[in-house]
Amino acid sequence: MTIYITQGRFAAKGIESLLNKPEDRSKAVAALMEAAGGKLLSYYVTMGEYDFLIISEGDSEQNVISALLTAAATGTVTDLRTVPAITAADAKSAYEKAQSMRTSFRAAGG
Repeated sequence: MTIYITQGRFAAKGIESLLNKPEDRSKAVAALMEAAGGKLLSYYVTMGEYDFLIISEGDSEQNVISALLTAAATGTVTDLRTVPAITAADAKSAYEKAQSMRTSFRAAGG
Protein backbone atom coordinates (compact mmCIF):
# COMPACT_ATOMS: atom_id res chain seq x y z
CA MET A 1 0.00 0.00 0.00
CA THR A 2 1.13 3.54 -0.70
CA ILE A 3 1.59 6.14 2.02
CA TYR A 4 -0.16 9.49 1.44
CA ILE A 5 0.42 12.76 3.26
CA THR A 6 -2.54 15.15 3.23
CA GLN A 7 -2.60 18.72 4.49
CA GLY A 8 -5.70 20.87 4.66
CA ARG A 9 -7.51 23.72 6.28
CA PHE A 10 -10.74 23.91 8.21
CA ALA A 11 -13.32 26.05 6.42
CA ALA A 12 -15.26 28.57 8.53
CA LYS A 13 -18.09 26.02 8.74
CA GLY A 14 -15.67 23.41 10.13
CA ILE A 15 -14.20 25.75 12.73
CA GLU A 16 -17.69 26.79 13.85
CA SER A 17 -18.68 23.13 14.16
CA LEU A 18 -15.61 22.31 16.25
CA LEU A 19 -16.21 25.27 18.54
CA ASN A 20 -19.85 24.26 19.03
CA LYS A 21 -18.99 20.60 19.55
CA PRO A 22 -15.27 19.95 20.21
CA GLU A 23 -14.16 16.50 19.12
CA ASP A 24 -11.19 14.35 18.15
CA ARG A 25 -11.48 14.29 14.35
CA SER A 26 -9.04 11.38 13.99
CA LYS A 27 -11.84 8.87 14.66
CA ALA A 28 -13.98 10.21 11.80
CA VAL A 29 -10.97 10.39 9.46
CA ALA A 30 -10.01 6.80 10.35
CA ALA A 31 -13.53 5.61 9.54
CA LEU A 32 -13.47 7.49 6.23
CA MET A 33 -10.12 5.99 5.26
CA GLU A 34 -11.35 2.49 6.15
CA ALA A 35 -14.47 3.01 4.02
CA ALA A 36 -12.14 3.89 1.14
CA GLY A 37 -10.09 0.72 1.65
CA GLY A 38 -7.24 2.48 3.42
CA LYS A 39 -5.94 3.12 6.90
CA LEU A 40 -5.25 6.26 8.93
CA LEU A 41 -1.72 6.11 10.32
CA SER A 42 -1.51 9.53 12.00
CA TYR A 43 -3.61 12.66 12.38
CA TYR A 44 -2.12 15.94 13.56
CA VAL A 45 -3.52 19.40 14.15
CA THR A 46 -0.91 21.87 12.93
CA MET A 47 -0.20 25.56 13.18
CA GLY A 48 0.74 27.75 10.25
CA GLU A 49 -0.44 27.55 6.67
CA TYR A 50 -2.42 24.33 7.20
CA ASP A 51 -4.67 23.28 10.08
CA PHE A 52 -4.12 19.52 9.91
CA LEU A 53 -1.81 16.86 8.53
CA ILE A 54 -2.92 13.30 7.85
CA ILE A 55 -0.70 10.32 7.12
CA SER A 56 -2.61 7.44 5.62
CA GLU A 57 -2.19 4.25 3.63
CA GLY A 58 -4.19 3.48 0.54
CA ASP A 59 -4.28 0.79 -2.11
CA SER A 60 -5.01 3.15 -5.01
CA GLU A 61 -5.10 6.82 -5.88
CA GLN A 62 -8.77 6.46 -6.81
CA ASN A 63 -9.71 5.27 -3.34
CA VAL A 64 -7.75 8.06 -1.65
CA ILE A 65 -9.31 10.64 -3.97
CA SER A 66 -12.78 9.29 -3.13
CA ALA A 67 -12.08 9.83 0.58
CA LEU A 68 -10.81 13.37 -0.05
CA LEU A 69 -13.83 14.22 -2.20
CA THR A 70 -16.15 12.92 0.50
CA ALA A 71 -14.48 15.12 3.12
CA ALA A 72 -14.40 18.18 0.84
CA ALA A 73 -18.08 17.79 -0.05
CA THR A 74 -19.05 18.47 3.57
CA GLY A 75 -17.86 22.06 3.25
CA THR A 76 -15.95 21.80 6.55
CA VAL A 77 -12.47 21.37 5.05
CA THR A 78 -10.73 23.11 2.20
CA ASP A 79 -7.40 23.39 0.39
CA LEU A 80 -6.65 19.68 0.59
CA ARG A 81 -3.18 18.87 -0.67
CA THR A 82 -2.08 15.24 -0.94
CA VAL A 83 1.23 13.73 -2.02
CA PRO A 84 2.39 10.11 -2.11
CA ALA A 85 5.40 9.26 0.05
CA ILE A 86 7.92 6.46 -0.33
CA THR A 87 10.34 4.92 2.14
CA ALA A 88 14.04 5.70 2.11
CA ALA A 89 14.71 2.13 0.95
CA ASP A 90 12.34 2.52 -2.01
CA ALA A 91 13.93 5.88 -2.83
CA LYS A 92 17.36 4.22 -2.83
CA SER A 93 16.09 1.67 -5.36
CA ALA A 94 14.82 4.53 -7.54
CA TYR A 95 18.20 6.29 -7.30
CA GLU A 96 19.96 3.07 -8.34
CA LYS A 97 17.63 2.62 -11.30
CA ALA A 98 18.16 6.25 -12.33
CA GLN A 99 21.92 5.72 -12.06
CA SER A 100 21.73 2.82 -14.51
CA MET A 101 19.57 4.88 -16.90
CA ARG A 102 21.85 7.93 -17.02
CA THR A 103 23.66 6.92 -20.19
CA SER A 104 20.41 6.36 -22.10
CA PHE A 105 19.18 9.97 -21.77
CA ARG A 106 20.40 12.94 -23.76
CA ALA A 107 19.91 16.35 -22.13
CA ALA A 108 18.33 19.14 -24.13
CA GLY A 109 20.90 20.77 -26.38
CA GLY A 110 23.36 17.96 -25.68
